[in-house]
Formats: sequence, C-alpha cells, structure tokens
Amino acid sequence: MIDLIEKLSKNIDGADNSKNLTGALRDFFIKNFKVSRFDIYIIDSKNNTIKELSKDWENPIESKELSLVLAQYAKQLSRTKYRIDSGNLLYYALYKDRNLIGFIKIDGGNSDKLVEFLHTASFFISLKIQNILLAESMQKNIDFYELMRNIAKIIETQYELNYVIPLIGEMIDKFMPDYLIYIFIKNNSKMELLWPANCKDKTILSEVKKLPEKYDYSIIQDKKTGIFPLVNENRLLGCIAAKSMGKELDDTDVNYLEQLAKQSSSTINRAIVYAEILKHATLDALTGFYNRHQLDERIKQETSKAKRQKTPLCVIMTDIDFFKRVNDTYGHAAGDLVLKIVSKTIRAQLREYDIAGRYGGEEFALLLPNTRTEEAVMVAERLRKAIENKKIDFSKLNIEKSDKSINVTISSGIYEFKNADSPDDLLKKADKALYQAKESGRNKIVVNKDE
Repeated sequence: MIDLIEKLSKNIDGADNSKNLTGALRDFFIKNFKVSRFDIYIIDSKNNTIKELSKDWENPIESKELSLVLAQYAKQLSRTKYRIDSGNLLYYALYKDRNLIGFIKIDGGNSDKLVEFLHTASFFISLKIQNILLAESMQKNIDFYELMRNIAKIIETQYELNYVIPLIGEMIDKFMPDYLIYIFIKNNSKMELLWPANCKDKTILSEVKKLPEKYDYSIIQDKKTGIFPLVNENRLLGCIAAKSMGKELDDTDVNYLEQLAKQSSSTINRAIVYAEILKHATLDALTGFYNRHQLDERIKQETSKAKRQKTPLCVIMTDIDFFKRVNDTYGHAAGDLVLKIVSKTIRAQLREYDIAGRYGGEEFALLLPNTRTEEAVMVAERLRKAIENKKIDFSKLNIEKSDKSINVTISSGIYEFKNADSPDDLLKKADKALYQAKESGRNKIVVNKDE
C-alpha cells in the first residue's frame, strides 16, 4: 500500500492543471487497478451543478446522476461514509475538511483493493485538486486584470472601431472560452453587430433591440446569456452579449463581464472621439505615416495628377504576416514595436516623394508616383527582404518570454493605375492582389494586372 501511495504521489506531483492531473490519475488507476474508466467531478454548490475536472468548459451532468450522488452524499458526511456502489460503478467522495467538494467515478477494477487504497489516497488526491483549483482561480484573476489593462492600452495605437472592436472581442473570447461573445455598437438608432461576423441567436438579437430603454445588464435564456450595455458618460454605445455553452452565469462571471463592459466602453468612446479628432490630423501617431483620412486625400491627388499628366502610378498594399500571433504571444507593446520598426524599415527603402500611409491595423499603402509595375515589383521585393532580415529586439520590453527577439515577414499586392480607374479602384485592386499573396503562402508579392 505504501509503495502505491508513493507511486501515486510521483505520478501527480508534476501535474500543474486539471487536465494533466486527471490524465495522470487515470493512467495510474488503469495501470495499477485495471479499471476501465476513471473520472473526477467537482461540485459547484452555488449552481447545484457538477463539472468534469478535465473539461475546459463546464457542462452539467445529467440531473439523475447529480441527484443520486448529491442526495446520498448529503446523508453521508462522516469520514466513514465515503462511497456509493452502483452496479460496476464506484463513486468515491472527495472532501475538504467535512465539506464534499467532488467525487471520483470509477468503472471496473478490483473493488475491494481499490476502496482500501482510496481510503488513504483520496486525501492526497483531494489536496492536489484543491491546490490546482486555487492556482487556476488565482491565474484567472491575473488574466482578468491583464485583459483589462490590454483593453485600455488598445487606444494608445488604434482608433478605428473596425479594428478596435475585433481586438476587444478576441481578447474577451480568449479569456472566457466557455462563452460565445458578441459585440454590438449603436449606429444612429440601431444596434449593429461588429464582432463576430454574424449572430443567429434570435433571442439575443431581440434583447439587444430593447437596450435603449435600460442601461442595466440583463440575464436571459435560462440564466445562460447576459446582455451587458456599453455605456459612457450616460450615453449608450452598444453592448456585449455573452452566451454560456454550459452552466448558468454565476456571480464571478457576471462580475467579470460587467467590469469588461465598463473598460470596453471607455476604450470604445475614446476611439470614437480620437477618430473624430484625427480626421483633421495628417500623420498616424505610431508609424509616422499618413493616417487613413490623409491617405485617401493623397490618393485622390495622385490619381488626378497621373491622369492629367499621363504618368504611371503604382500602389503597393503591404500587410505584416501573422501579426495577431505577435500580439497574442508577446502582448500589444511588442505589437506596437513591430509596427514602428516595420514602418521605419519601409520608409528607409522608399524615395523622398513616395507616399506611405497606414491603411489600418498592420496594413500599409505605398503610393509610387512615376512608377511602372516592373519597378514597383523591385521596390516591393526590396522591402520584403529588408523586413525579413530585420531582427526585432524585445529585450527592453517587460515580456515574460524566453525568446526576446523575432523576425517578421510581409506580403504585398501591387497594382498599376489605369486611366479608367477611380481613386477607390487603386487600393481595391492592390488589396485583391495582397489577399492572393496571403492566401497562397505569405511572405510574397502578387501583381494584379487586371487585364
């Protein structure tokens, strides 16, 4: 028995999360007791549900099994009453002090030896589970405050809602994987879904329409969906809808979503204000390139000039490959540094009269006056090589990663302006070539000849 306890201790010692612990215990009991199945369940007394420990998201067990186990264990709170046998199934209680926190469910195996072993081993298993759940809870809180900070920081470099909203949506979605997240923004008098691409839940769509009548959050659909208004300075900006894929919303998740909605409201409101101010500005603050508004003005000027003087004009649309992965892995400070270095590298490769603009996010538009397609390809290739060979050093940033530098690549689409084109056609056709470059492998150049 002592040898088995030592083996068990070694098996679970390295487990640092719920999945790894369940896997280690399952392997141990299958090997040493020939069980055919081993599972651990944790009881949520607040929601009267049971969570399978190894699952990423909570899914309540069938009510019959829940009622059987809870009802019988409720009567068996003494240390000597710790098991329920049901056919080939063995339910074995896990306690914290005298409170039932969960149970082990085992199918098959040598029942007598198994029960004898569990009488001692359940204490070690329960303690390990408590430590892991505490660590995961603490990590969740750390992740939450990091998320709040990152949502606040978005506005330092982004002010376009079409870029800000997906960033916020992806961050919350990653933090709360048990939920479907939707972000609606008020456009005139209607609520418009900005993230993700669509919502087929008719109840959510109906509830969102009622938001102008009230600013408090509401819980609907059997307490599994929450609508959290985005309000700033007593003005309704939109809302975040969160739909649980398993359990009912508990107080902890409601509190998280309330706080996230407040922080998102502040960021979104500042983005709206900044966007209005920057319409009258010229340069993008992060890259030093023309901002989108000024870029549009320069495109109109250069296309008009090209038509009038009958001179060639090319545009290169450039996008940093896998930029989202940089933000997700290293944080937004690292993403900002990548944007700064890439834009600086681009500017060093261009002529003085070439025009560089930040089209949005990590995408740039480069106008090359008096330039044919063949010359634009050479410029784009020079840019591609310069950026591919540029090492970006993160050592001065507070990043908890072993690798402190990375290399990034770009994809480019090229189009030469034609007399029949409108100013809008110039970017659209270059963007189409850029899309082909990214779809066909990235770190490459594609020309849209529009024959």
